[in-house]
Amino acid sequence: MGWRGPEYPGELPTGGWQVLEWMAEWLVIPDGPNAGEPLVLTAEQAQFVLDFYAIDPHTGERMIRRAILSRPKGWGKSPLMAGLCLAEALAPVKPVGWDADGEPVLATWESQGFKPKVQILGVSEDQTANTWDPLLDMVRNGPLVDMPGVQAMDTFVTVPRGRIEAVTSSATSREGFRPVFAVFDQTESWTASNGGKKVAAAVQRNLSKMNGSSIETPNSYRPGFGSVAEDSFKAWQQQQEGKLKNDTGILLDHREAPADTDITDRESMLEGLRIAYGCSANAPCVLAERHDHPEHEPGWVEIPRILSDFWDPATDPSDGRMYFLNQVTSASDAWITSPEWLSCRWDSEARVIDPKEPIVLGFDGSRSKARGKADATALVGCTVRDGHVFLIRGWEQPDNVEEWEVPTIEVEAEIHDTFKKFNVIGMYADPAKWESYIANWEAKYGSRLKVKSSQKHPIEWWMTGGRSGMVAKALSLFHTAVTEEEMTHDGSAMLTRHVLNARRKIRGDLVHIGKEFPDSPNKIDAAVAATLAWQARLDAVALGYGQIKKLQAPRRLR
Repeated sequence: MGWRGPEYPGELPTGGWQVLEWMAEWLVIPDGPNAGEPLVLTAEQAQFVLDFYAIDPHTGERMIRRAILSRPKGWGKSPLMAGLCLAEALAPVKPVGWDADGEPVLATWESQGFKPKVQILGVSEDQTANTWDPLLDMVRNGPLVDMPGVQAMDTFVTVPRGRIEAVTSSATSREGFRPVFAVFDQTESWTASNGGKKVAAAVQRNLSKMNGSSIETPNSYRPGFGSVAEDSFKAWQQQQEGKLKNDTGILLDHREAPADTDITDRESMLEGLRIAYGCSANAPCVLAERHDHPEHEPGWVEIPRILSDFWDPATDPSDGRMYFLNQVTSASDAWITSPEWLSCRWDSEARVIDPKEPIVLGFDGSRSKARGKADATALVGCTVRDGHVFLIRGWEQPDNVEEWEVPTIEVEAEIHDTFKKFNVIGMYADPAKWESYIANWEAKYGSRLKVKSSQKHPIEWWMTGGRSGMVAKALSLFHTAVTEEEMTHDGSAMLTRHVLNARRKIRGDLVHIGKEFPDSPNKIDAAVAATLAWQARLDAVALGYGQIKKLQAPRRLR
């Protein structure tokens, strides 16, 4: 017999309910005024458990091989991870079939012949202590103290046929230990220089041998820092874009304060912190108010105290955004920050481009092979009437392909299809490496364009070649449109990545943009294409084509 089938749209089978029942029976609150009482998870924490133990209804196997749980400091990630470490070592977590009612049947790793080895990893002992200390309290101060075969030592916990241990990146190699489950703590600080990336890669290889799973528990990360957390967020984005072959096994559970949270305004900050901390806040739960979760008892995080810590002169505002608001902060030389960009994001399902409404296009491409990963190519559109920027299509070198060139035939087909589907009144394209193609586009479409780069070359808009002042001005105008929320965008993953990858490059007294270093794999081509589209839109408005009655007010995601 297989699964019973969904009882509501989108339902998947999960072993999470049985894991939650086991945790409630065997685990206790590790510290605080309620220490020793049965562990009760918040609705958010319980939902994560249900999602993490999702089961494929067709294969009967667990769907998630790695998860990223990103929440602010103090939300309760560490006690939750301690509980899941114990569950993976001792509880039924491995699907073995379906019962007579079509519900999942789970078994322990040990009963299926496996040694339940579990690891808690960090780049320092302080990091591993975040999860290790509450785990020891759960074992020593609750029902587990009497479970046969379970013994808590200071540096490891023995379980029947297995063990739980805490390990730092100072260990020379983790290849020999074959865990069924691992927790990577604070991966926003795991980098190549401190050994974090090497350890993460080694442990993931070990997990694959056992068909095991892992959970990262970062605060938000800084783009360009090269952390494991940043790499994991990118992997999830690639999964969402369909770029990972045969892989839907990454779960990202990340929530941050709204992008427009004003860190200088008390009410705005209190609301932003309530949203970031959710069910853990000792305040009316924003999630319950929005019907994302049922009503529940207030949590333990005192939001006014967090605000005081944020506003403490010793707290760097960038660190405060990362640790307390859980916002993806930006590199110090970022052209546009993540909060600035996200504040302009539009609900893509609500913004439909009418084929009759005037739009303009921006194009930036690459055809050359360079060291490392080849540059990308992007075609970006922008509505004239209200300045909504949207990615039409992008082409990027896949991570698992070494030899790759931009498929020029596909690019040509997309250009021609766009001119057929939309009312294109202008197009600006950087002709570098694409001169002959752009010449053909000008010959075919130049006469129908209302907005032209020049009479001789209506589409050519050079981003190089002695036009430094014009380029800097176009970049400045786009930057202003974002920071002043004069535009919206579709929030597409590629466009967002490229905009946030862009770094300020000072040439003389002018601000240009570029990659963090010349051979960086973090591309910015879609950001350049968006800038060209925005410049075309400004020129269209200057010619009077923007004087069209707005059909609806902008609706941004907050």
